Amino acid sequence: MNKEAENFPDLVKEVRRQLKLAQEELAHALGVSFATINRWENGKTTLSKMAKMVWKQFCQRQIAEGKLDV
Repeated sequence: MNKEAENFPDLVKEVRRQLKLAQEELAHALGVSFATINRWENGKTTLSKMAKMVWKQFCQRQIAEGKLDV
């Protein structure tokens, strides 16, 4: 497991904290299920290539809008 994957659960939690979103709200924003967000935060699963792309685009958009600082 690489370092990025190890830190991903903490990153998801931090993004949610900064954006003041519940897991369900983040799931809706990303177009994934609540269970997916929950598994990501608990380190139960890793991102598919498609999910990784969606996640990165979402974070980049939030950073560009000044809503996120990660």
